[in-house]
Amino acid sequence: EILEIGSGTGAASFCLAARVPDIQITGLELQSTLVDLANESARLNGKNQNINFFYGDLLFPPCTLPSYQFDHVMANPPHLLKGSVISSPDPQKEKAYVEGKAGLSDWINFALKMLRDGGTATFIHRYDRQDEVISSLAKGAGDIVIFPLWPKTPSRSAKRVIVQGRKGMKGSITLAKGVVLHDDKGEFTPQASKILRDAGGLNL
Repeated sequence: EILEIGSGTGAASFCLAARVPDIQITGLELQSTLVDLANESARLNGKNQNINFFYGDLLFPPCTLPSYQFDHVMANPPHLLKGSVISSPDPQKEKAYVEGKAGLSDWINFALKMLRDGGTATFIHRYDRQDEVISSLAKGAGDIVIFPLWPKTPSRSAKRVIVQGRKGMKGSITLAKGVVLHDDKGEFTPQASKILRDAGGLNL
């Protein structure tokens, strides 16, 4: 079973379901309008038997969401610190991009709480905040893999990074080669295209 924290409209969950048939996915989202939209999308695509989205705050999760159950937890938390940018007039975008009452460590602690022992947690975040992700994740997980998302060539600074750890494990931190997203013409590289357009897997 998979849990997506901050599931939004369910895009990541639907992508995972396209790659792994019959997978069971639960989404937790703070914005009720997005929960409704995601559940309607699941219904229209015939996925409402194995993908369900729920309204809730990770700081005060619904009692119907059991802890220590999930095999994998994934999240794309807000990347910006509160007060570090000018607030957006769009409250939906504000909640998606700027941290609210729940900080990055809260997201990671919640993910670890929801995982069974040996389960994995995967976060995508800003490359320049990877140390925060790693230090919080390392408090309850090991075998951590850092997987950079390079914009064009590895010589350019990555803007995003995927960090994954396994709950209850004690292992070294591995820096992976990562993936280059675009070629010199601005088109997706073959590896990125296979993942984004052909439901290909990404091995960390």
